[in-house]
Amino acid sequence: MTEDSLPTDILAHMIAINNVPPPPLRSIPRLKVRKTINYGQLNALCHIRGLESRRNSSLYLAAHDTFIKQYPQIFLHEKTVLPKVPQPVEKRKSDLQIDQKISQPVKSHNISLYLSEARGGPCINEGELSESKFQKFLDILKKLVSLSSPGCLGTCSVDHADLKLRPVYRTIHEHNFVWKMLKNIPALTSQLRSEHLKILSKKVMSETWIKGSTVIGDDGLYIMLTGHARRRVKVFRSLIEEEDSIVSSISRESFLFDVDLKDSTVVEFYVPSKKLTVKKWGVFGSLEVRPDMDECERSIVTDDDCEILKIPTKEYEKLKLEKVKRENAQKLKLIRKCPFYEIWPTLSIYELVSLSTFKIFPPGHVLVESGDIISFVGFINSGYCNIYRNIVGLVDLSLKVKKIKKLVYMGKLKERESFGEISILLQSPFTCTIITGREVEMAIIEDKDILALDPITKELMIQTAKPTFGHLTEEDVKNEYIKKVQEKEWKYFKNKTIQGIFQSKGVLPGFGKWEHDWSTIPKNFKSSLITYT
Repeated sequence: MTEDSLPTDILAHMIAINNVPPPPLRSIPRLKVRKTINYGQLNALCHIRGLESRRNSSLYLAAHDTFIKQYPQIFLHEKTVLPKVPQPVEKRKSDLQIDQKISQPVKSHNISLYLSEARGGPCINEGELSESKFQKFLDILKKLVSLSSPGCLGTCSVDHADLKLRPVYRTIHEHNFVWKMLKNIPALTSQLRSEHLKILSKKVMSETWIKGSTVIGDDGLYIMLTGHARRRVKVFRSLIEEEDSIVSSISRESFLFDVDLKDSTVVEFYVPSKKLTVKKWGVFGSLEVRPDMDECERSIVTDDDCEILKIPTKEYEKLKLEKVKRENAQKLKLIRKCPFYEIWPTLSIYELVSLSTFKIFPPGHVLVESGDIISFVGFINSGYCNIYRNIVGLVDLSLKVKKIKKLVYMGKLKERESFGEISILLQSPFTCTIITGREVEMAIIEDKDILALDPITKELMIQTAKPTFGHLTEEDVKNEYIKKVQEKEWKYFKNKTIQGIFQSKGVLPGFGKWEHDWSTIPKNFKSSLITYT
């Protein structure tokens, strides 16, 4: 090939290449979205503020920590499908009708059960429900100690006579169930508050008594759960009368009686009464130790095998002691926070704590009037009291001016403040009137207890305490009274002036526009400011 023909061949090849049609276009395969990734969460994760900052900056490090913590949230976890439970085989229509005829429940008069059934809920027999609850209640109270221990691994034998009821083995749900059942007993709710009953419900136990047993309720409050019993009454009989049926029956039924011989001719019997019976939910015994309690309130004789609920007296005593401890700690903290007693020694404050009691006063209660000596020292725990001073004001009547005593508000006593010490110790009348602003709880000490304190404590109280609002003078009270009167007059003048301006311009406050085309007066408009013609 010569040099002249080379460019000609290259040009021909280029022309041939240009005439070749381009290959057909092929579609790019689409990306398959994986079902295990939450792309919305991934997008939010990639746009966290600070990821594009410098690597050493604090903003980048915080964004990186956030990214690492939230990274597992982009993965979706597949729900595991459990195998289905096979459905029961449906009965034939004839068999279903026969079963309904045989077991037809007794209809109840409680309309709530029928409403539940009409709305698609289950049909519950009210009698069976209450009976099942009561049986569950008995089962919980009868819970026993576990027969096996870690040492014997369940192989050792245990004498059932040594087993005792242990409420500590009940669960929290069972404790709450016992508490709800006990709240339905009026004999308990009348003596105990709900929070105290909840504490005692964890300590109650059930005792089983056979027929003919004498139960002495001197160590707790007893409630009959199942069975019947009769109360014991005191009877006097003479030993001389041979035909006495009670004396002749001692040898046959001596387990029913207690005999006290006071002299040679008269015997004192405790016999079961025929009229005084104890049935289900009946109560005997007492929560507190009462030596003077009547025998018919203290003991019974069982006519059947009975299940009896017992609330021990010692548990109630523990509850009262814990309550006293909490109250004393609260009183100690309250008195120590009062300004007059911040520097007092602890022993002296404990002396005041033992004499104080909490008391609640309703709103608007007058604690002491001006000119009287107060009957107690008060330490405000919650609420506040308003302080008023008396002043003689002049009232302008139509024909004469009359003097009237008025109360002027001068301030208030707030929480953790005390009053009444100086009035009792120095027997000085109060110069102000104290009225509760809202419900006030305070610890009070009676005046006789304050006067019975030792001389050192009384002198310490006189040195540290001050008269309640004793710094106020008559001039201060007059200035405050004048200020209140001027504010009242200004308010009356302002309202009257504004009302006159509105009336002259035809403005009705609360009705929007200045001009109204009303055919009738609105119903909620009582005093008309516009004259309609």
